[in-house]
Amino acid sequence: MKNSILILLFIVVTLISGCSEKKAEKSSEYPMFWTWLDYRPGMNFDSVCAVMKETGLDGVMLNAPTPDDYRKAVPVAHKYGIEVYAWLWTMNLEHDRDKIVREHPEWLSVNRKGESLADTKAYVDYYKFMCPALPEVREHIKDKVKAYCEVEGLNGIAIDYHRFVDVILPTTLWSRYGIVQDKEYPEFDYGYHPEMIRIFKDKYGYDPREQEDPSADEKWLQFRCDQITEVANEIAEVVHSYGKVMAASPFPTPAMSRKMVRQDWGKWNLDIVFPMVYHNFYTGDVSFISDCTIENVRDKNPMTALYCGMTGSNSELMFECMDAALNNGAEGISIFTVNSLQSPEIRQRFKTYADSARTSRAEIRPESAVTVTKSVNKNPFDNHGIMKGVDLHILASLSRAKAASIPELRETDFAVIESLSRGALQGNSGEEYLNRLNNSPRRNKDLQPVAKALADQFSRDNSQGSLDLSDYKLIDEYGYTKHYQVTEQNSKVVFDVIFYFYGGIISGWSAEPEKGSYETYRKSLI
Repeated sequence: MKNSILILLFIVVTLISGCSEKKAEKSSEYPMFWTWLDYRPGMNFDSVCAVMKETGLDGVMLNAPTPDDYRKAVPVAHKYGIEVYAWLWTMNLEHDRDKIVREHPEWLSVNRKGESLADTKAYVDYYKFMCPALPEVREHIKDKVKAYCEVEGLNGIAIDYHRFVDVILPTTLWSRYGIVQDKEYPEFDYGYHPEMIRIFKDKYGYDPREQEDPSADEKWLQFRCDQITEVANEIAEVVHSYGKVMAASPFPTPAMSRKMVRQDWGKWNLDIVFPMVYHNFYTGDVSFISDCTIENVRDKNPMTALYCGMTGSNSELMFECMDAALNNGAEGISIFTVNSLQSPEIRQRFKTYADSARTSRAEIRPESAVTVTKSVNKNPFDNHGIMKGVDLHILASLSRAKAASIPELRETDFAVIESLSRGALQGNSGEEYLNRLNNSPRRNKDLQPVAKALADQFSRDNSQGSLDLSDYKLIDEYGYTKHYQVTEQNSKVVFDVIFYFYGGIISGWSAEPEKGSYETYRKSLI
């Protein structure tokens, strides 16, 4: 247990965030450790709350289909001392999705190509975002929020999907959809509903679609962000009128979310913010949590208590992630989800950690605070965790080429070998890669020999520490992208290593073999 973080935690928070004594007292009233959780009618919610209590969680953002479901759930959670916020999707339709699409297709968002989500798909079927400029959409959302606010005992409202469609997905998701989003592409660039265009044109005197590159138009970007902000603050007025807490789960930082989903959440009138700082979606390194939290302390609404949302892990990594957030200004934690903490040992350790953090928060007083200044290191080559991940991807690429050359795999389509390897290559750890290789093909016996061969070959190569890399050369730089090349000198394979800086911080990277040199290397192994 790293108790040092608990000593520093609220000293850092108080002055970095510029909170007054009054604000510090208010934030201390909020639960400190949370989880997001889906509620299903008929589930044994009492036992779920018992697990949350056992784990040390004192707040839950609960997604339930109807207000009546909350009327059943809230008393159960309160019995265990757990506060409940209604976790509600806003701009993206949820429980009433089919009904709204059928009855009001004109409410749906439109992309730069003129395609409406009423009859086209962006990434996944459940992406049915509405246009924030339409008064009827705003009223629909506020009426929905009112219905949940009327639930007696509900502590707050936590809004989610309050944005546009992702014009840029986190880098680790690109392979899932077979895309590369090194810049903004028209099919993923939403906000072009006729009413949006009309209001913008009335205000600025031109149609953004007539620009040579609408993605470079700062006025058009900010206009869409402001539409989302207006709706968020209208929701906040409703929530506060009922005496409840207003919260949100936005993208990792205001600067990132502004570019990636048109979500300028530093301007929202929130009591608490739970930015979804899912490091495994972006750089794969815990430093992403530190970087985002440092940025968020600076850029959030000064009246908003800053928490940090992160993916749960049934391992030491969970505590490293929480340290990274709490050491850099977060006032609390939310995990997605409590179900990730599977072992009784991890849950007990989490509770010990949480209890200690709450004790520290109660003991720290504003007058004892000291000024601490932190900044983000934006040079990826100085980041050991990220460069370790780059080396892992380079080694794994070379290793799977070797595995494909062994006699028992020569008849296996290389596309199959590559797909299995890439699917397991998540995160920046060789141990994680091997674990996923060993576990991924359990339901497909035909793939088990392939996975074993990949794991065995990688283990041999990794133990030898066989990479010999040249100096990195900057090949191209555009937008938020820096493209380097590096040569692995034993194999002569050239690798394209690309870093992405959405929001001004290292927000993603990729390391892929250049096709020609990689094919030459593969042939040399046969």
